[in-house]
Amino acid sequence: MINDKKVLFSGMQATGNLTLGNYLGALKNWVTLCDEYECFYSVVDMHSITVRQDPATLRKRSRELLMIYIAAGIDPEKNCLYYQSHVPGHAELAWILNCFTYMGELNRMTQFKDKAAKHADNINAGLFTYPVLMAADILLYQADVVPVGIDQMQHLELTRDIAERFNNIYGDVFTIPEAYVGKVGAKIMSLQDPSKKMSKSDENPNASIYLMDDPDTIMRKCKRAVTDSEGVVLYRDEQPGVKNLIDIYSACSGKTPDEVVREFDGRGYGELKMAVGESVVSVLKPLQERHAELAKDKAYIDRIIKDNAEKATYYSNKTLSKVKRKIGYPDKIR
Repeated sequence: MINDKKVLFSGMQATGNLTLGNYLGALKNWVTLCDEYECFYSVVDMHSITVRQDPATLRKRSRELLMIYIAAGIDPEKNCLYYQSHVPGHAELAWILNCFTYMGELNRMTQFKDKAAKHADNINAGLFTYPVLMAADILLYQADVVPVGIDQMQHLELTRDIAERFNNIYGDVFTIPEAYVGKVGAKIMSLQDPSKKMSKSDENPNASIYLMDDPDTIMRKCKRAVTDSEGVVLYRDEQPGVKNLIDIYSACSGKTPDEVVREFDGRGYGELKMAVGESVVSVLKPLQERHAELAKDKAYIDRIIKDNAEKATYYSNKTLSKVKRKIGYPDKIR
């Protein structure tokens, strides 16, 4: 606990371009949590290299992601926004926790199986031990809460198991983190295949709305969104494409799905798609304008990167020093 506030940790990978789904499902909610918690929001670039990355692109996207955090409304003076790779404690604690994690536990991780299937030519040890690094990310800051999606819940359970195992051996060292259960972010599906989530890695450019898409591109993608032949705007599972458009409009306008259905009673899909596109443009406009301002202020962003790396390192070292002492590493001679 810092400044009488509980600690919250979360992060995003700097791979691909963030989508409207990332914003409405996670980033928008992060902003609302800043007053209630002491927040550490990381650009988890160490996780990114489990899959081969172009170095220049990774550097560029890492900076872009940090600026998007700020443009979305997260104050970098009050919250810690930092690059994971700038804080050595992540790698140090991950190695230590590797020695307290069982092979059988990692073998059960479904995300490893999924990613190994997608990247069969690069099934590396980092991909296998990815959940241990995630555990280190969380435990390093003694996080009380972690906002996670369903796909990461298994990793959080492993984090809790590792922390409890360590504490049982060495005493009360780690805070046992809880999943953040608050307002659930909107689950936005692909515009071209509403059976799967909108993804920044989708190969179909019309499937996802990216945060930096211009208004014309957003309107075009919404107009091309998959619907059905029923021609009636209803919020039901039998019409997944229409339901997804209603979810997007609802999240952007603040209206409930029922209110949206009443608004479009007797109106066609074309009008719904236009309204969805306009609402998305309206929501993303201030974020895009703020991002453009930040991109011009290199000195400010450089200072934020430096200052927040120092802040994250300070807090991480408090935990790491305690861990090293507990496991028997020799003291440094000063």
